[in-house]
Amino acid sequence: MGSIYGARLSVHDEVTLIDTNSTLVDKINKDGVILEEAGVEQVFHPAAAVSVAGLGKMDLVILFTKSLYSDAALKAASPAFGPDTYILTLQNGMGHEEVLSHYVDLDHVLIGTTEDNGRVVEAAHVHHGGTGVTNIGLGKGHDDVMRSRLEASFKAAGFKPVFHEDIRQLVWDKLMVNATLSALTAILQCDIHYIASDSYAWSLCSAMIGECVMTACGEGLSFDVEEVRKRVHSLSVNDRGGRTSIMMDIKNGRKTEVDSITGAVVRVAHSLGLCVPHLEMALSLIHALEGRG
Repeated sequence: MGSIYGARLSVHDEVTLIDTNSTLVDKINKDGVILEEAGVEQVFHPAAAVSVAGLGKMDLVILFTKSLYSDAALKAASPAFGPDTYILTLQNGMGHEEVLSHYVDLDHVLIGTTEDNGRVVEAAHVHHGGTGVTNIGLGKGHDDVMRSRLEASFKAAGFKPVFHEDIRQLVWDKLMVNATLSALTAILQCDIHYIASDSYAWSLCSAMIGECVMTACGEGLSFDVEEVRKRVHSLSVNDRGGRTSIMMDIKNGRKTEVDSITGAVVRVAHSLGLCVPHLEMALSLIHALEGRG
């Protein structure tokens, strides 16, 4: 996702991609980033670096790392943060502002979600799949000039930015898919389609959705549990062969970002005194699978 946004934004703006993989950085600087979109390959040429040294202060930093690496990534990038720097997170999960606000003022933290998706074909070659809206929640006391600049840049790059005074409903809307269906694909090591096709898997997913909706409503948001179940079921039915990143993390022996996804719902539920046993079990199982290495 960082390659997709960085590549497209680089057409009209000065963009530097930061990655600790020096081989990948060298390849991007030499050959560019290949985006494969609707069967067409196009090469973009953002700059790339292994650190922010010498780059000066940034207007905008977009964070796409997995949440368990957020603090380390931001700490390494902190020399690029100035009093006017904004950080936009388009990561999965919830609660990112707790980490981001350690590095910039809270009114310079932008919480967002994206309907775009992508997968790595090979180094510096990314397939840009589904496209959609980039939702951006505005911080309190946000700067209208920054908003206008951000909107213009994203539109020029072909994205569809939509700004919200309160983005919580949209964050929870995406979270409910990842905390339930995606979490189950990791535990069962299956593709997205399997969850709806198997009665036992769907029964578990349905129960987890119920707990998510109960928790979100406890936070003062409004969701209809049957509508959410219908949407998640449809997503599963229509995605044959689709694999979630959390499933691939477990398959490849990597740590996951489950604590900011399913774990985030569990923490909110506990703070509200709610019982969410299916989500708790899913969270524990994924951590147990991580422990196998």
